[in-house]
Amino acid sequence: MKRCFGWCSSGAGAGAGESASREGGGGSVESRDGLLWHTDLKPHSSGDFSIAVVQANDSLEDQGQVLASSSATYFGVFDGHGGLEASRFVNSRLFAHLHGIDALVLFFNGSIIFLFFSVGFITLFFAEFASEQGGLSVEVIRKAFTATEEEFLQLVKQSWRSRPKIASAESCCLVGAIADNVLYVANLGDSRAVLGRQGADGGAVVAERLSRDHNVVEKEVRRELTELHPDDSRIVTYNRGAWRIKGTIQVSRSIGDVYLKKSELSGDALYQKLAAPVPLKQPVVTTEPSIRIRDLKQNNLFLIFASDDLWEHLSDEAP
Repeated sequence: MKRCFGWCSSGAGAGAGESASREGGGGSVESRDGLLWHTDLKPHSSGDFSIAVVQANDSLEDQGQVLASSSATYFGVFDGHGGLEASRFVNSRLFAHLHGIDALVLFFNGSIIFLFFSVGFITLFFAEFASEQGGLSVEVIRKAFTATEEEFLQLVKQSWRSRPKIASAESCCLVGAIADNVLYVANLGDSRAVLGRQGADGGAVVAERLSRDHNVVEKEVRRELTELHPDDSRIVTYNRGAWRIKGTIQVSRSIGDVYLKKSELSGDALYQKLAAPVPLKQPVVTTEPSIRIRDLKQNNLFLIFASDDLWEHLSDEAP
């Protein structure tokens, strides 16, 4: 199978050696019709990629990123809520804790990645945490998420009095990495990764979900929160037609949402002018990613990485 990467999202296309974003104006768009546009196949270090976009509006909170080097591919979808700050910050920092200086980084704004691959051509090079521990691992990925969260917390602490809304900015994070024919999928929030693999004896393509939705619409997530907060009878409530954590949000894991992690912010008078206070005894949202590892096989055809904007309308099998 031809080695090929492609994604459908809301950003601008980039060729080898270029970076692009919708707002930054980089890259080259080959066909555009209002908020619908695409680029044809272009080469990068591991094959070819293309981009197609159906964009809801000119201002998006979602961000995405693909990192490609001579030996690696690394990709993520960052679904922002409550402002642009968290998703943009994650887009600029998370990969920096992992990738090598020889990498080509392709940026785009958006919420969907389609990734097509063949087995046997990728090893991943890392600069920071991975070099300390001899390569990619679950611990390396967790350290990268933790470091990004801590850096964003420092930004919030430094700027929230002039920009109080930054305390409620958050980003779901769905990250994939392929190294030595092994796929790592790390997830915070309700973006989702689905693998398409050839069915037995060349049968129809089978969809396999590779991530867990950290959304209280899921009964298991509600149960998990109730067990973690046994003294809080209102940790999850049905509010405004949906299950919500403390009556506010639906995702239980994210980067950001500082007002749901630091009681001194949610209880501050300045923040309370913008939002109802959320009394906290302990953080109610975490930054612990769910991580899944699997060996890639010859019958693995493609990956779809997308935010909940897609999965709210389509089943795993529909794409």
